[in-house]
Amino acid sequence: MVPTGGTRIGWVDLPPVVRGRIEEIIGGPVVEAVSQTGGFSPGTADRVVTGDGRRAFVKAVTPALNERSAELARQETRITAALPGHVPAPRVLGSIDDGDWVVLILEDVEGAHPRTPWVETEIDAAVTALTELADALTPAPLTVPAVTEVLTEGFGGWQRLAADPPADLDPWAAAHLPELIAAAGHGLAAVGTGDTLAHCDIRADNMLVRPDGRLMIVDWPWGATAPIWFDRVLLALNVTVHGGDPERVIAGLDRRTVTGVFAGFAGFFRDISRLPPPPGLPSVRAFQRWQADELLPWLRRELGG
Repeated sequence: MVPTGGTRIGWVDLPPVVRGRIEEIIGGPVVEAVSQTGGFSPGTADRVVTGDGRRAFVKAVTPALNERSAELARQETRITAALPGHVPAPRVLGSIDDGDWVVLILEDVEGAHPRTPWVETEIDAAVTALTELADALTPAPLTVPAVTEVLTEGFGGWQRLAADPPADLDPWAAAHLPELIAAAGHGLAAVGTGDTLAHCDIRADNMLVRPDGRLMIVDWPWGATAPIWFDRVLLALNVTVHGGDPERVIAGLDRRTVTGVFAGFAGFFRDISRLPPPPGLPSVRAFQRWQADELLPWLRRELGG
């Protein structure tokens, strides 16, 4: 596996005035801050504790580090604040946006990421959490883009690869580009309906397993309207690339649709992995290439050849 993660700043790297405003929201001076690894933002991701024991999770970024990360932080703040209180996601304690620093302050959820390769109990707990989430977020509680607006260009990845094949393209993929293009087209058409607010970035490192075994879904910048089953397919994709039994996730779903979505993401990951990494995110292209490679056995089995 290629490890995820950008080059993060930490709590002590925030300007004193920003730290002071965060402490006002939390309710006291921060005496401990533990930076969290993973993810693809160069901003902070710190579990903080005040002198009287109050806890919070602080995410902060500035466009000076990465403009897109700041845009996504604003989207995440807006989406997370609109989530109903009973869904399995962290509550918002407060936020700051002074035009430079964008800060989201969340409840600190006790827990750890699901184990990878995925284990059956945590797969089942993730399916339960996503089912609860989809039921609560249908219809979407706020206006967000349709997922097709986000995916249409990316799902054309196999077409771009066919037009300019890289020398190291997997031989099976190179020989089956028409089938991969058609499957990705089917996947895109299938996700074109639905009024559920989907998370749209379901991965093990965007989930936390609580001590009681329940899962919380974190990191919401990519929320979009999609079919009620969309996040489950993304979970199956993540289980496939990390190892585990995706059949526990896709039971009852249309298999051709699952394969089409997998094909769309595999083409997107393989195509975009050819680009230089964005500022502050040195490992993202290798991570995308790794995911594309790990999806190929599924696609070869389902599409034939």
